[in-house]
Amino acid sequence: MKTCCAVLSYSMILADTIRALFMTATGMEVTRTVALLGITSTTLLPLCLLKNLSSLAPFSLVGVAGMFYTAVAMAIRYFQGVYKLAGKFLVDVAKNYQPQFGELGASAALSPNVFILICMLSTAYMAHFNAPKFYNELKNNTIKRYNTVVGTSFGISVLLFALVGSLGFLTFGSASSGLILNNYSTKDILMSLSRVAVAVSIVFSFPLAFVGARDGWLDLLKVPSEKRSNALLNKATFAILSVITLIATQLKELAFIMSFAGATLGNALIYIYPALMFKSAVKKMGEKASKGLRREVPFALFSALLGLVMGSIGTKMALGML
Repeated sequence: MKTCCAVLSYSMILADTIRALFMTATGMEVTRTVALLGITSTTLLPLCLLKNLSSLAPFSLVGVAGMFYTAVAMAIRYFQGVYKLAGKFLVDVAKNYQPQFGELGASAALSPNVFILICMLSTAYMAHFNAPKFYNELKNNTIKRYNTVVGTSFGISVLLFALVGSLGFLTFGSASSGLILNNYSTKDILMSLSRVAVAVSIVFSFPLAFVGARDGWLDLLKVPSEKRSNALLNKATFAILSVITLIATQLKELAFIMSFAGATLGNALIYIYPALMFKSAVKKMGEKASKGLRREVPFALFSALLGLVMGSIGTKMALGML
Protein backbone atom coordinates (compact mmCIF):
# COMPACT_ATOMS: atom_id res chain seq x y z
CA MET A 1 0.00 0.00 0.00
CA LYS A 2 2.85 2.40 0.80
CA THR A 3 4.38 1.94 -2.63
CA CYS A 4 0.96 2.41 -4.23
CA CYS A 5 0.67 5.77 -2.45
CA ALA A 6 4.09 6.72 -3.82
CA VAL A 7 3.08 5.81 -7.36
CA LEU A 8 -0.22 7.66 -6.92
CA SER A 9 1.70 10.76 -5.80
CA TYR A 10 3.93 10.52 -8.87
CA SER A 11 0.88 10.35 -11.14
CA MET A 12 -0.67 13.40 -9.46
CA ILE A 13 2.56 15.35 -9.85
CA LEU A 14 2.80 14.45 -13.53
CA ALA A 15 -0.84 15.42 -14.13
CA ASP A 16 -0.23 18.95 -12.82
CA THR A 17 3.24 19.28 -14.33
CA ILE A 18 2.37 18.13 -17.86
CA ARG A 19 -0.76 20.30 -17.80
CA ALA A 20 1.31 23.38 -16.89
CA LEU A 21 3.98 22.59 -19.49
CA PHE A 22 1.37 22.20 -22.21
CA MET A 23 -0.05 25.59 -21.22
CA THR A 24 3.42 27.16 -21.42
CA ALA A 25 4.26 25.57 -24.77
CA THR A 26 0.97 26.13 -26.61
CA GLY A 27 -0.96 28.73 -24.65
CA MET A 28 -3.88 26.28 -24.60
CA GLU A 29 -5.26 24.73 -21.43
CA VAL A 30 -5.93 21.01 -21.04
CA THR A 31 -7.44 19.18 -18.09
CA ARG A 32 -5.37 17.18 -15.60
CA THR A 33 -7.11 14.04 -16.82
CA VAL A 34 -6.08 14.54 -20.45
CA ALA A 35 -2.52 15.39 -19.43
CA LEU A 36 -2.20 12.33 -17.20
CA LEU A 37 -3.76 9.92 -19.70
CA GLY A 38 -1.40 11.24 -22.37
CA ILE A 39 1.80 10.77 -20.37
CA THR A 40 0.64 7.44 -18.92
CA SER A 41 -0.28 5.82 -22.25
CA THR A 42 2.71 7.09 -24.21
CA THR A 43 5.50 6.93 -21.63
CA LEU A 44 4.71 5.43 -18.22
CA LEU A 45 3.05 2.24 -19.46
CA PRO A 46 5.91 1.25 -21.80
CA LEU A 47 8.46 1.92 -19.05
CA CYS A 48 6.50 -0.10 -16.48
CA LEU A 49 6.32 -3.02 -18.91
CA LEU A 50 10.12 -3.26 -18.99
CA LYS A 51 11.40 -6.43 -17.33
CA ASN A 52 14.90 -5.07 -16.70
CA LEU A 53 15.14 -1.55 -15.31
CA SER A 54 18.93 -1.32 -15.45
CA SER A 55 18.61 0.69 -18.68
CA LEU A 56 17.04 3.50 -16.63
CA ALA A 57 20.12 3.89 -14.42
CA PRO A 58 21.68 6.79 -16.42
CA PHE A 59 18.46 8.77 -16.10
CA SER A 60 18.64 8.73 -12.31
CA LEU A 61 21.61 11.10 -12.54
CA VAL A 62 19.61 13.31 -14.90
CA GLY A 63 16.82 13.35 -12.30
CA VAL A 64 19.19 14.40 -9.51
CA ALA A 65 20.62 17.17 -11.72
CA GLY A 66 17.06 18.31 -12.46
CA MET A 67 16.26 18.53 -8.75
CA PHE A 68 19.36 20.63 -8.12
CA TYR A 69 18.36 22.91 -10.98
CA THR A 70 14.89 23.30 -9.44
CA ALA A 71 16.38 24.28 -6.09
CA VAL A 72 18.66 26.85 -7.77
CA ALA A 73 15.77 28.25 -9.83
CA MET A 74 13.60 28.62 -6.72
CA ALA A 75 16.44 30.40 -4.94
CA ILE A 76 16.86 32.83 -7.86
CA ARG A 77 13.14 33.67 -7.91
CA TYR A 78 13.06 34.08 -4.12
CA PHE A 79 15.96 36.54 -4.02
CA GLN A 80 14.64 38.40 -7.07
CA GLY A 81 11.31 38.91 -5.28
CA VAL A 82 9.30 38.52 -8.50
CA TYR A 83 6.48 36.76 -6.61
CA LYS A 84 6.10 39.40 -3.92
CA LEU A 85 3.32 42.00 -3.96
CA ALA A 86 3.41 43.76 -7.35
CA GLY A 87 6.05 41.27 -8.49
CA LYS A 88 6.58 40.56 -12.18
CA PHE A 89 4.84 37.16 -12.22
CA LEU A 90 2.33 37.51 -9.38
CA VAL A 91 -0.49 38.60 -11.67
CA ASP A 92 -0.30 35.24 -13.49
CA VAL A 93 -0.66 33.21 -10.29
CA ALA A 94 -4.07 31.98 -9.12
CA LYS A 95 -5.36 33.77 -6.02
CA ASN A 96 -5.16 30.68 -3.80
CA TYR A 97 -1.49 30.20 -4.75
CA GLN A 98 -0.36 33.79 -4.12
CA PRO A 99 1.93 34.40 -1.10
CA GLN A 100 0.26 34.48 2.32
CA PHE A 101 2.18 35.14 5.52
CA GLY A 102 0.93 35.38 9.09
CA GLU A 103 2.41 36.90 12.23
CA LEU A 104 2.97 33.82 14.41
CA GLY A 105 6.65 33.46 13.56
CA ALA A 106 8.54 30.55 15.12
CA SER A 107 5.64 29.83 17.50
CA ALA A 108 3.77 28.35 14.52
CA ALA A 109 6.07 25.33 14.87
CA LEU A 110 4.07 24.41 17.99
CA SER A 111 0.83 24.27 16.02
CA PRO A 112 -0.80 20.84 15.42
CA ASN A 113 -0.33 21.56 11.72
CA VAL A 114 3.33 20.66 12.15
CA PHE A 115 2.24 17.02 12.28
CA ILE A 116 1.27 17.31 8.61
CA LEU A 117 4.91 18.10 7.79
CA ILE A 118 6.15 15.26 10.02
CA CYS A 119 3.85 12.82 8.27
CA MET A 120 5.00 14.05 4.85
CA LEU A 121 8.60 13.43 5.90
CA SER A 122 7.61 9.84 6.72
CA THR A 123 6.87 9.46 3.01
CA ALA A 124 9.65 11.62 1.58
CA TYR A 125 12.51 9.19 2.16
CA MET A 126 10.71 5.98 1.23
CA ALA A 127 12.94 3.62 -0.76
CA HIS A 128 12.89 0.43 1.32
CA PHE A 129 10.91 -1.58 -1.23
CA ASN A 130 13.80 -1.51 -3.72
CA ALA A 131 16.62 -1.92 -1.19
CA PRO A 132 17.29 -5.63 -2.01
CA LYS A 133 17.22 -4.90 -5.75
CA PHE A 134 19.69 -2.01 -5.35
CA TYR A 135 22.01 -4.21 -3.28
CA ASN A 136 21.90 -7.10 -5.73
CA GLU A 137 22.55 -4.86 -8.75
CA LEU A 138 25.37 -2.88 -7.07
CA LYS A 139 28.78 -3.57 -8.59
CA ASN A 140 31.09 -5.25 -6.05
CA ASN A 141 28.14 -5.31 -3.64
CA THR A 142 29.77 -5.37 -0.24
CA ILE A 143 27.91 -4.04 2.79
CA LYS A 144 30.46 -1.24 3.14
CA ARG A 145 29.95 -0.07 -0.45
CA TYR A 146 26.19 -0.38 -0.08
CA ASN A 147 26.22 1.72 3.11
CA THR A 148 28.28 4.36 1.29
CA VAL A 149 25.76 4.49 -1.56
CA VAL A 150 22.79 4.69 0.81
CA GLY A 151 24.40 7.32 3.05
CA THR A 152 25.42 9.51 0.12
CA SER A 153 22.03 9.20 -1.58
CA PHE A 154 20.04 10.04 1.52
CA GLY A 155 22.40 12.90 2.35
CA ILE A 156 21.79 14.46 -1.07
CA SER A 157 18.03 13.89 -0.67
CA VAL A 158 17.95 15.59 2.73
CA LEU A 159 19.82 18.59 1.31
CA LEU A 160 17.48 18.90 -1.67
CA PHE A 161 14.28 18.49 0.33
CA ALA A 162 15.42 21.03 2.92
CA LEU A 163 16.34 23.57 0.23
CA VAL A 164 13.17 23.18 -1.82
CA GLY A 165 10.91 23.12 1.25
CA SER A 166 12.52 26.20 2.78
CA LEU A 167 12.61 28.24 -0.43
CA GLY A 168 9.02 27.33 -1.28
CA PHE A 169 7.72 28.37 2.12
CA LEU A 170 9.81 31.56 2.22
CA THR A 171 8.36 32.53 -1.17
CA PHE A 172 4.69 31.60 -0.74
CA GLY A 173 4.11 30.98 2.97
CA SER A 174 0.87 29.23 3.91
CA ALA A 175 -0.29 29.33 0.28
CA SER A 176 2.41 26.80 -0.66
CA SER A 177 0.90 23.98 -2.70
CA GLY A 178 1.62 20.33 -2.02
CA LEU A 179 3.37 20.50 -5.41
CA ILE A 180 5.23 23.79 -5.00
CA LEU A 181 5.67 24.29 -8.76
CA ASN A 182 1.90 24.91 -8.95
CA ASN A 183 2.57 28.24 -7.20
CA TYR A 184 4.74 29.53 -10.03
CA SER A 185 3.45 31.24 -13.16
CA THR A 186 3.19 29.17 -16.35
CA LYS A 187 4.77 32.19 -18.09
CA ASP A 188 7.89 31.95 -15.94
CA ILE A 189 10.36 30.24 -18.30
CA LEU A 190 12.91 29.57 -15.56
CA MET A 191 10.35 27.65 -13.52
CA SER A 192 8.90 26.00 -16.61
CA LEU A 193 12.33 24.46 -17.15
CA SER A 194 12.08 23.25 -13.55
CA ARG A 195 8.80 21.57 -14.46
CA VAL A 196 10.58 19.82 -17.32
CA ALA A 197 13.32 18.70 -14.91
CA VAL A 198 10.78 17.40 -12.39
CA ALA A 199 8.79 15.64 -15.10
CA VAL A 200 11.90 13.86 -16.39
CA SER A 201 12.90 12.87 -12.86
CA ILE A 202 9.44 11.53 -12.00
CA VAL A 203 8.97 9.69 -15.31
CA PHE A 204 12.17 7.69 -14.89
CA SER A 205 11.64 7.13 -11.15
CA PHE A 206 8.07 5.97 -11.70
CA PRO A 207 8.91 2.42 -12.91
CA LEU A 208 11.12 1.78 -9.86
CA ALA A 209 8.31 2.59 -7.44
CA PHE A 210 5.74 0.85 -9.63
CA VAL A 211 7.68 -2.44 -9.69
CA GLY A 212 7.75 -2.33 -5.89
CA ALA A 213 3.98 -1.82 -5.82
CA ARG A 214 3.31 -4.57 -8.37
CA ASP A 215 5.59 -7.09 -6.64
CA GLY A 216 3.99 -6.20 -3.32
CA TRP A 217 0.52 -7.05 -4.61
CA LEU A 218 1.78 -10.32 -6.11
CA ASP A 219 3.39 -11.19 -2.77
CA LEU A 220 0.16 -10.33 -0.99
CA LEU A 221 -1.75 -12.62 -3.36
CA LYS A 222 0.90 -15.31 -2.70
CA VAL A 223 1.87 -15.71 -6.35
CA PRO A 224 5.09 -17.80 -6.44
CA SER A 225 8.09 -16.30 -8.25
CA GLU A 226 8.23 -19.16 -10.73
CA LYS A 227 4.65 -18.45 -11.82
CA ARG A 228 5.26 -14.76 -12.50
CA SER A 229 5.46 -15.07 -16.26
CA ASN A 230 5.82 -12.08 -18.56
CA ALA A 231 2.15 -12.41 -19.50
CA LEU A 232 1.09 -12.31 -15.83
CA LEU A 233 3.37 -9.35 -15.09
CA ASN A 234 1.95 -7.47 -18.08
CA LYS A 235 -1.63 -8.08 -16.95
CA ALA A 236 -0.80 -6.98 -13.41
CA THR A 237 0.91 -3.86 -14.79
CA PHE A 238 -2.12 -2.90 -16.88
CA ALA A 239 -4.55 -3.49 -14.00
CA ILE A 240 -2.61 -1.68 -11.26
CA LEU A 241 -1.56 1.25 -13.44
CA SER A 242 -5.15 1.71 -14.67
CA VAL A 243 -6.54 1.88 -11.13
CA ILE A 244 -3.82 4.27 -9.92
CA THR A 245 -4.30 6.54 -12.95
CA LEU A 246 -8.07 6.62 -12.41
CA ILE A 247 -7.62 7.63 -8.76
CA ALA A 248 -5.02 10.27 -9.69
CA THR A 249 -7.45 11.93 -12.10
CA GLN A 250 -9.93 12.41 -9.25
CA LEU A 251 -7.61 13.54 -6.45
CA LYS A 252 -6.01 16.97 -6.72
CA GLU A 253 -4.51 17.70 -3.29
CA LEU A 254 -1.06 16.12 -3.22
CA ALA A 255 -0.45 17.27 0.35
CA PHE A 256 -3.36 15.12 1.55
CA ILE A 257 -1.99 11.95 -0.04
CA MET A 258 1.52 12.57 1.28
CA SER A 259 0.42 13.43 4.82
CA PHE A 260 -2.27 10.73 5.10
CA ALA A 261 0.05 8.01 3.77
CA GLY A 262 2.80 9.21 6.10
CA ALA A 263 0.50 9.38 9.13
CA THR A 264 -0.80 5.86 8.63
CA LEU A 265 1.51 3.59 6.66
CA GLY A 266 4.66 5.69 7.10
CA ASN A 267 4.42 5.87 10.89
CA ALA A 268 3.61 2.17 11.04
CA LEU A 269 6.70 1.26 8.99
CA ILE A 270 9.04 3.60 10.84
CA TYR A 271 7.91 3.44 14.48
CA ILE A 272 5.41 0.65 15.11
CA TYR A 273 6.30 -2.45 13.06
CA PRO A 274 10.07 -2.38 13.80
CA ALA A 275 9.38 -2.05 17.55
CA LEU A 276 6.94 -4.97 17.55
CA MET A 277 9.32 -7.07 15.45
CA PHE A 278 12.19 -6.31 17.85
CA LYS A 279 10.06 -7.26 20.87
CA SER A 280 9.04 -10.51 19.19
CA ALA A 281 12.64 -11.33 18.24
CA VAL A 282 13.89 -10.76 21.79
CA LYS A 283 11.06 -12.88 23.16
CA LYS A 284 11.94 -15.76 20.81
CA MET A 285 15.57 -15.60 21.92
CA GLY A 286 14.46 -16.46 25.44
CA GLU A 287 17.35 -16.86 27.86
CA LYS A 288 19.83 -16.22 25.04
CA ALA A 289 18.78 -12.56 24.88
CA SER A 290 21.31 -10.30 26.57
CA LYS A 291 20.35 -7.84 29.30
CA GLY A 292 21.03 -5.01 26.90
CA LEU A 293 18.49 -6.34 24.42
CA ARG A 294 15.89 -6.80 27.13
CA ARG A 295 16.42 -3.24 28.31
CA GLU A 296 15.87 -1.97 24.80
CA VAL A 297 12.39 -3.50 24.58
CA PRO A 298 10.63 -0.77 26.67
CA PHE A 299 12.32 1.92 24.57
CA ALA A 300 11.17 0.17 21.41
CA LEU A 301 7.60 0.00 22.72
CA PHE A 302 7.79 3.68 23.63
CA SER A 303 8.81 4.35 20.02
CA ALA A 304 5.75 2.41 18.86
CA LEU A 305 3.51 4.41 21.19
CA LEU A 306 5.05 7.65 19.95
CA GLY A 307 4.39 6.60 16.36
CA LEU A 308 0.79 5.73 17.21
CA VAL A 309 0.18 9.14 18.81
CA MET A 310 1.84 11.09 15.99
CA GLY A 311 0.03 8.98 13.41
CA SER A 312 -3.36 9.58 15.04
CA ILE A 313 -2.86 13.34 15.21
CA GLY A 314 -1.40 13.44 11.70
CA THR A 315 -4.32 11.45 10.29
CA LYS A 316 -6.83 13.82 11.89
CA MET A 317 -5.00 16.86 10.50
CA ALA A 318 -4.70 15.26 7.04
CA LEU A 319 -8.41 14.44 6.89
CA GLY A 320 -9.11 18.07 7.80
CA MET A 321 -7.55 19.07 4.46
CA LEU A 322 -10.38 17.46 2.49
